[in-house]
Amino acid sequence: MSGDEVRDAGGTGDGARGGRAAQLKHTGLRHGWTTGACATAATTAAYTALLTGDFPDPVTITLPKGQTPAFALAAEELTGDSAMAGIVKDAGDDPDVTHGALVRATVRPLPAGSGVVFRAGPGVGTITRPGLPLPVGEPAVNPVPRQMMRDHVAEVAARHGGTGDVEITVSVDNGEEIARSTWNPRLGILGGLSILGTTGIVVPYSCSAWIDSIRRGVDVARAAGRRHVAGCTGSTSERTVVAEYALPEDALLDMGDFAGAVLKYVRRHPVDRLTICGGFAKLSKLAAGHLDLHSARSQVDKGFLADLARRGGADEALAAEVAGANTGLAALQLCAAAGVPLGDLVATAAREEALSVLRGAPVAVDVICVDRAGTVVGRSGVR
Repeated sequence: MSGDEVRDAGGTGDGARGGRAAQLKHTGLRHGWTTGACATAATTAAYTALLTGDFPDPVTITLPKGQTPAFALAAEELTGDSAMAGIVKDAGDDPDVTHGALVRATVRPLPAGSGVVFRAGPGVGTITRPGLPLPVGEPAVNPVPRQMMRDHVAEVAARHGGTGDVEITVSVDNGEEIARSTWNPRLGILGGLSILGTTGIVVPYSCSAWIDSIRRGVDVARAAGRRHVAGCTGSTSERTVVAEYALPEDALLDMGDFAGAVLKYVRRHPVDRLTICGGFAKLSKLAAGHLDLHSARSQVDKGFLADLARRGGADEALAAEVAGANTGLAALQLCAAAGVPLGDLVATAAREEALSVLRGAPVAVDVICVDRAGTVVGRSGVR
């Protein structure tokens, strides 16, 4: 640890703010850009060229949290009725399977009033099974990247006199082959990759560096006198916790997939209260006894969810549907339709697992489960 980091950990200097930004800085790893950010940059460049005849290079976009990265174009093509731009994805120091992939967006004008229509080009998957955040038959371009592209299309249209009515076809060179190394085929996303990202930024994944940053985050919170801290699986759950409890930045721990790292360190360095907040599917893994929530090392156990549903009043027919559901989200939706509080049951089971790891440490725990939009879909009491 450098001298600056020591001062920060003691409560002075910029790093004393804690939170996600300080954790990322502490890892020493370089962040990267999501496929969603790359697709947005490619769309922005292509639509600009369609309206003006010139591709901006580099092309600058605005991410959901206000960052304004610039991307160099790796490919461009302008024809009479369409424009295509391509961006090579840089995942930073994260071992992302899509690092180096060429993400393309082809933009074509549509009649006024058509809005923005998304298509899956070569290498981008199509949703074929329920339980994902998009309907069956839709291109696997997730909701946040879609909104980013819509916003940038509107900005380009306003700047250059367009209508904003366009078809965007997103493709990824060799995407179908790359997707075989992901969970897409098992989830029913066929034909290629998903275009992902909620912040536009890829947080580099390193077990040792990130766990060390979690420990530092706890130390900073304790040094600042915080009695209530929250371990969040990502930016969406972090926003939910801030809305629920108005916690300051230095009380927020970006635990990512490392629930066990948070619990074990807080066991040795207690705070009065720990809130764990994350996506329903991830926290169902904690509820089932997994302390590492990464998809490569733990999976959603639909049989376990079916057992919880039975405890919540589900009949055998519903339990069988839950056990056979495509995703955790699908299981949650089935139970919600039947009035079975599966979200609360998962949150309560996750709290009990957390308490077992804390081994009697004087820490009160509550758990909040959210969906992809940050809506609370389950919560436990505090114990």
